[in-house]
Amino acid sequence: MRLTRRDALSAGLSAGLLAGPFAHATPDGAAEEFPRWSLWYRQPASRWVEALPIGTGRLGAMLFGGIASERLQLNEDTFWAGGPYDPAHAGAQASLEAVRALIWQGRHAEAQALADRELMARPLRQMPYQTLGELRIDLDGQGGAQDYRRWLDLDAATITSSWRTADARFVRESYASAADQVIVHTIAGDAPLSARIALTKPARTEGDMLWAEGSNRPAHGVAAALRFALGVRVLAEGGRIEAADGAIRVEGASRITLLVAARTSHRDWQHADGDALSAARRDLDTAAARNAAALRTRHLESHRRLFRGFQIDLGGDTATATPTDERIRYSHEGRGDPHLAALYVQYARYLLLACSRPGSQPANLQGLWNDRDDPPWDSKYTININTQMNYWPAEPLGLGECVEPLIAMIEELAQSGARTARTNYGGRGWVAHHNTDLWRASAPIDGAFWGLWPSGGAWLCKHLWDRWDYSRDPALLARIYPLMRGAAMFFLDTLVEHPDGSGLVTSPSISPENAHHAGVSVCAGPAMDRQILRELFANTIECAALLKRDAPLRDQLR
Repeated sequence: MRLTRRDALSAGLSAGLLAGPFAHATPDGAAEEFPRWSLWYRQPASRWVEALPIGTGRLGAMLFGGIASERLQLNEDTFWAGGPYDPAHAGAQASLEAVRALIWQGRHAEAQALADRELMARPLRQMPYQTLGELRIDLDGQGGAQDYRRWLDLDAATITSSWRTADARFVRESYASAADQVIVHTIAGDAPLSARIALTKPARTEGDMLWAEGSNRPAHGVAAALRFALGVRVLAEGGRIEAADGAIRVEGASRITLLVAARTSHRDWQHADGDALSAARRDLDTAAARNAAALRTRHLESHRRLFRGFQIDLGGDTATATPTDERIRYSHEGRGDPHLAALYVQYARYLLLACSRPGSQPANLQGLWNDRDDPPWDSKYTININTQMNYWPAEPLGLGECVEPLIAMIEELAQSGARTARTNYGGRGWVAHHNTDLWRASAPIDGAFWGLWPSGGAWLCKHLWDRWDYSRDPALLARIYPLMRGAAMFFLDTLVEHPDGSGLVTSPSISPENAHHAGVSVCAGPAMDRQILRELFANTIECAALLKRDAPLRDQLR
């Protein structure tokens, strides 16, 4: 059985925090004091899916909230397998009419088999998103920990863990600063801190820094082209730092702060020759030059400028003493919890903010966070619905700025998709099928049953129009019009008259992930295509009219 996506489903660490209202040594049943928009738990994560996410848009981590041993699983959004490549199959166009003829004859299984042989991409798979491994922090003297709490404050975009031992109380705080493009992780306590800090990737030490460098992986016959640099700077107050066996050891500190930076050599979809190490060093040096209060202030200002642009109130929170994981289980039992629904909305906004900012890549299938080199569905951009779903809430929930990476990707897809339009269809404009990756592959992949769908790029154009519709920015209108025009022109060239006289249709195409006969999806003119193209043509006409351009094209599209 093939599984489908439908089946899957510093200032802040002062002694004041340790002694203040967020110290959670509360009697059983007492109300817990957390910020209103918080996810909180009474135990560390035992699995990756229980860890909590932070992200700058580009650089992200999943934190497990460990006590004696903490794990930060790390991602940089341009660290993918392979390198620039063109998967469009040079011989595809020669078989296009034969596939159409089989469809007209009702021989759909034969049409799909021929499409599998002749129309699909080379290679048949796209490149997977990768992980940068983990940062591990082993803290001495943590036996018998009690009163443990961990929480993600959505309004502050900060993850905190607190606990006590027989002798002291401890707090960890982590955030990913979009303003400074680093992750900041701080440990403070009532007793001296000693810890070992290491990366799971082979690393070298440079004074108070750890550095891991290397390359990405090849995949499906596409050579590895990226280099990465991952750096950790260790700052210890009142203690000493020494290097030991590719790790850093801190002894007797009152506070430990780690600054984490990562970059790759990716410059754009066609070039992977940037200087990852220099860029990561620059991030660390810039962040280290700021004091803790300035780093935190810049982080909060950058996050709250967008997060606080939307409010939702479904009533008071009547379950403040119930951890989030228990609260979700109770909701499945039919207990009314309107605040939990509001929390889901704010968490969705938080996640988009953390994985899609101007200058970053768009949110992929897992947003930004991925702990595997072979993630489910490669953690790509599945543009037959999943990428669109990531961005549907953006405009109505006050995060239009977060759509910018998607617009930038569509601009690049229009370039790669122009190659595919010419090679596969002999058409003008541009086309993208049901998936793409960092290298903006646009040819049909995976097999005709799943991938022979030419409307992925056309559907993405709806987000271009929505961004204009919400912003009413004339400069944006001029920017998106060539993309919409190119998508429309492709279909002007490739729509064909159905033999039954029902009009112009896409052929070959599919209704994504829907079989009309067992194991067969290839068809002509699925309803989904007709709906997408009707909207694309209407929006392109209106866009051209607003810009007073292309009157003949407007007439054609009508």
